[in-house]
Amino acid sequence: MGVFLLICFVIELLKKPEVLPVEGGLAVTFIDVGQGDCTLVTAGEMTMLIDCGEASEAGKVEEYLRGCGVSELDIVVGTHPHSDHMGGMAQILRSFDVGKVIIPHLSDEDVPVTAFFDDFLEAVQEKKIPLTEADTGSIFQLGDARCKIIAPNSEDYNDLNNYSVGIFMQHGANTFIFTGDAEGVAEKEMAEAGMLSHADVYKAGHHGSDSSGTEEFLSEVTPDNAVISCGEGNSYGHPKDITLQRLAEYTDKIYRTDLCGTIVFLSDGEELSVRTERSAA
Repeated sequence: MGVFLLICFVIELLKKPEVLPVEGGLAVTFIDVGQGDCTLVTAGEMTMLIDCGEASEAGKVEEYLRGCGVSELDIVVGTHPHSDHMGGMAQILRSFDVGKVIIPHLSDEDVPVTAFFDDFLEAVQEKKIPLTEADTGSIFQLGDARCKIIAPNSEDYNDLNNYSVGIFMQHGANTFIFTGDAEGVAEKEMAEAGMLSHADVYKAGHHGSDSSGTEEFLSEVTPDNAVISCGEGNSYGHPKDITLQRLAEYTDKIYRTDLCGTIVFLSDGEELSVRTERSAA
């Protein structure tokens, strides 16, 4: 049985969207954490967690990871220090063995004075986890996947969202892009720096806000699939209609955690398959 058929067989057996590691395969899981972001990438025996949602979601994330058989995280990325992305990070760091943590460089005046961020730094010190600042343009391997840090491209912004660590990931013929809450300013910088190219899967920036997923950005990324992480009935009105319209110019495969729950993409290096926790209908 080929790897791709084996992956599909595993999916049919599962009652929940947890994905078992498959040799040579890649799983990208957009965990439903309400109005927040949390993505688990499993490549062979290596794992990377990008954000983890609010502190109130940390228990759910921990349970989900353990249900997937995850006992350690090789890389944890905190895209930027907003609580809907890093609120539960301290609990995750204390609950798992972590190889290293990547966060963006922040100007002194933008380092947040918040309880969750202080707790995050304390957890890093307690566990003696290497903490590194994102080195834009650098490349690292996650199993068979090649990851490139594509943002941030400046050292000082007026909005924490634009400090977001961006990652472009390639697994064989399949490509993924994650940009946190990067808005138009940061997206323009990525384009001008030559950091963008076609992505089979685009994790929509800033929960589908109209400040992200600009026309210039999407014309470079030309996504085949888009994933929007947002909470049901959220007070921000995410995703915005204009954002959905922009995305619809490129794809009709738009998945939303508020409608679909947790969303899993599987790659065998050639083909992609997707599984959702529930139907969007």
